[in-house]
Formats: sequence, structure tokens, C-alpha cells
Amino acid sequence: MATLRQLGQTILAILRELADENAYRRHLKVHGRVNTAEEYRRFQAEHFRAKYQRAKCC
Repeated sequence: MATLRQLGQTILAILRELADENAYRRHLKVHGRVNTAEEYRRFQAEHFRAKYQRAKCC
């Protein structure tokens, strides 16, 4: 039963990372802000701007 629980926790952690939930939580912690719709929009704008400004190879 413990193995199944650990598997479930691992899957949830992977999904949170893929959905940028962990990145948003880190953003809140680093900047000392609280979770609001405005802050989430700010995070998304910064995140996507940084992501798409980097050059892609091939």
C-alpha cells in the first residue's frame, strides 16, 4: 500500500512540474508575494517572455 501511495505522490509531483505549479510556488516564495489572479498573470507574462526569447536550435 505504501508503494502505491508513493507512486501516486510521484505522479502528482511530475504533473505539478509539467503544469508550472511548482515554478509559480517558487516565484511566490522568492518574491514574497501571495497567490492572487493578478500575481499569476504577472508570473505567466514573465515566464512566457523568458521562455520565448531564448533562441531555439534547429
